[in-house]
Amino acid sequence: MALIELISPEVVKVPLTARTKLEVLRELAEVLHAAGRVSEVEPLYLALAERESLGSTGLDGGIAVPHCRTDAVRGIVAAVGVSPDGVDFGSLDGGRSRLFFLLIAPPSETASHIAALAEIARIARSKTLCSSLVTAGDPSEVARLLREASIGAG
Repeated sequence: MALIELISPEVVKVPLTARTKLEVLRELAEVLHAAGRVSEVEPLYLALAERESLGSTGLDGGIAVPHCRTDAVRGIVAAVGVSPDGVDFGSLDGGRSRLFFLLIAPPSETASHIAALAEIARIARSKTLCSSLVTAGDPSEVARLLREASIGAG
């Protein structure tokens, strides 16, 4: 399943209100719950926090990709969050993360999980797209930009 098929305005939060790494994880888990993509927030949040304790998923260039595999989901789910001011996410370059791609998969979905992470890596390489996503005014604009980028890459 392509990442773009998982992203709709309902799973995009612009702007995030979170100010810490753990608050970002909880807020994005709550976005998935509100959108009906997960039945409970707490097991998902705990799985994400545990994965993050193993090493930061903050990348260079203001991007973070918190992800995990857990039985808390039945199929692969994703959410996107934008924090124009950024959050200290322990990124590789020491900068603040502004764009968050949350990806959750059940343990049985290893191949789909890896494919979605690869798609996020492709998106992250486009500085123009990432800049546009960070300055997007609302969830619909984020979803539209990602859809257009997916079509342009296909």
